[in-house]
Amino acid sequence: MDEKDRQAAFISALGTEHFVLQSAAGTTVTEAGTRASLYVLSLSSSLVAMGFAVQTPGAFMPLAATVLPAIFLLGLFTVVRLVDTSIEHYQFQTAIVRIRRYYRNLTPEAASYFPLWGGSDDDQAETKAQSGVRPTPFIWLGTTASMVAAINSIVAGAVIALLAAWLLGREQIVLAVMLGIAGALISMGVFLIYQRRRFDEFERAFFGRTGKG
Repeated sequence: MDEKDRQAAFISALGTEHFVLQSAAGTTVTEAGTRASLYVLSLSSSLVAMGFAVQTPGAFMPLAATVLPAIFLLGLFTVVRLVDTSIEHYQFQTAIVRIRRYYRNLTPEAASYFPLWGGSDDDQAETKAQSGVRPTPFIWLGTTASMVAAINSIVAGAVIALLAAWLLGREQIVLAVMLGIAGALISMGVFLIYQRRRFDEFERAFFGRTGKG
């Protein structure tokens, strides 16, 4: 195989890899949406069941004590997987950026068809720029995992509040609510730390540094 054939084979392989990466990136988005929908549907169904249980004396607390912890665990597992799919999507998009850079340098006019996102010829910066991501302190609140984690943290707070009200009595309802709010905030804070560390670990391994924001 001469040099011309090798170059043609390489371009063909590169195009195939580009298509595979796009398909894989789309799969991560589909999985994230499906998992988030499954969690929200499970939570909604549980809340409806609890709403009916309120009408039956003595049935609400046993049902809540059974269902809410199960929903919280489902949310916990969902959040962990959603962080994984976000990192997978990030990795696939970065690989696509590298392929586009090769396309951009094939001919002088190729640059107009494969623009440089964000004005920086850097894998990490260009990947974030093409995704519309700006390095801000609130960037971690915009992921699907953060959305599910926020809802799940409220569930955790509700469990804590109900448990506290049951143990302390109805006269301490204000204290129970405060404990629930504190539990929800702690749960969300722990998730944000976990998500940030997972992304930092990926960026150190993939780019040799962590991202800003």
